[in-house]
Amino acid sequence: MLDVRHLTKVYPDGTVALKDVSFQVPDGAYLVIIGLSGSGKSTLLRCINRLIEPTEGEILWGGLDLAKLKGEELRKARRQIGMVFQQFNLVKRSKVVTNVLAGRLGYTSGWRSLTRGFGAEDRQKAREAMARLGITAQALKRADELSGGQQQRVGIARALMQDPKMILADEPVASLDPVLAHSILQHLERLNQDDKITILCSLHYLDLVQRYASQVIGLREGRLVYQGSREDIRRMTDEEFKEIYGEEAERAGGIRGDLDQGGDDR
Repeated sequence: MLDVRHLTKVYPDGTVALKDVSFQVPDGAYLVIIGLSGSGKSTLLRCINRLIEPTEGEILWGGLDLAKLKGEELRKARRQIGMVFQQFNLVKRSKVVTNVLAGRLGYTSGWRSLTRGFGAEDRQKAREAMARLGITAQALKRADELSGGQQQRVGIARALMQDPKMILADEPVASLDPVLAHSILQHLERLNQDDKITILCSLHYLDLVQRYASQVIGLREGRLVYQGSREDIRRMTDEEFKEIYGEEAERAGGIRGDLDQGGDDR
């Protein structure tokens, strides 16, 4: 279980991105984080894998407090936490297979990391990951030759190479059209169901939340203002909706499917 306790993040400029956030995520859950841009969704995910240093609080997972790990202990913990980014974060001039193999860097020795000397076992693992994501035919193409949806599948394959127990997906479909958005979230859903990987995914679209989430939390201005299940989202009251999205927000057709097109989301 992931147990986040009283997590606070204050940036050097004084911006309070997270304030006293506490919640639990059972192993094997598909948690979706909702909220407007600037609500703290990205900061939350990046604090969990320590891309951003928390200011206060605990992040308990697998008997460890991720917020306090350093050095080799942090490196070992990060091996088990895959990350999928909104803008893909691929090496655009490198081949797809090279980008996928980068997911094994946390398991290689220092000199192998520098030379990217991957062995036959890692290369077979990469072939299997690409096959699962349907990108085998693109293996030798440069990443920047691919469509947005294909690039995001490369990102998921790269995360899969870590043998993760948890994947953090930061707005993974914000730049994709609705059909591709479902495709990407279905890939994550299969990893969740078939491999029992815990998924934490931030989204803007409540129709997607209804379809994929087993558990939901809502952030507003860095505070946790909502917790519920998929069924709770379907029964969300106007008061709960406005607590997350503000008094000016309106629901369309009983559910607001597109409140925000993304942007800076600390």
